[in-house]
Amino acid sequence: MLQLLIYFFIGLSLSMDTFSLSLSIGTTSPTTKQIIKTSIIVGIFHFIMPLFGSTIGNIFSKNIIQTNYITFTIFIILALQMFLNRNSEEKVDILTVFSMILFAISVSLDSFSVGIAFGITKESIIISGLIFSIVSATFTYLGLKLGKKLTEKYQEKTTYLGILLMLIIAFKYLLTT
Repeated sequence: MLQLLIYFFIGLSLSMDTFSLSLSIGTTSPTTKQIIKTSIIVGIFHFIMPLFGSTIGNIFSKNIIQTNYITFTIFIILALQMFLNRNSEEKVDILTVFSMILFAISVSLDSFSVGIAFGITKESIIISGLIFSIVSATFTYLGLKLGKKLTEKYQEKTTYLGILLMLIIAFKYLLTT
């Protein structure tokens, strides 16, 4: 039972950036269908990435730093896309299937790293992956819904807040390499 609680708290910490980025993307007023799809895709990747990381084990552990540059680039591109489309009368769909997958990969890279550590320490990767998946999907859903609600209430201001959050988190990844 204690181990499940530990997995939950690890999943919670892995989901914090997922939540803040979902909040940011939520300011683009995604549809309910997009919110659900994105949440499911993020949940799936938070299950797959620790499994993959565990399988890889020590092989890539020295190269994990490279993922921070990839994550930084993805978030900068998303922030730029949000900025360029901020005044558009016709909302551009930032949550295409491709961008949903990119988003899911970028927010689940931390889970990949945890998977590597779990592979080395022989932790239960299936149970932890399921917990990470559920927690991250829930936080993605809540972040997207909250971002959308804030946009309905505060209009354009939340788009700028979303862009700012995206940039802050992008630079967090860049500076932690």
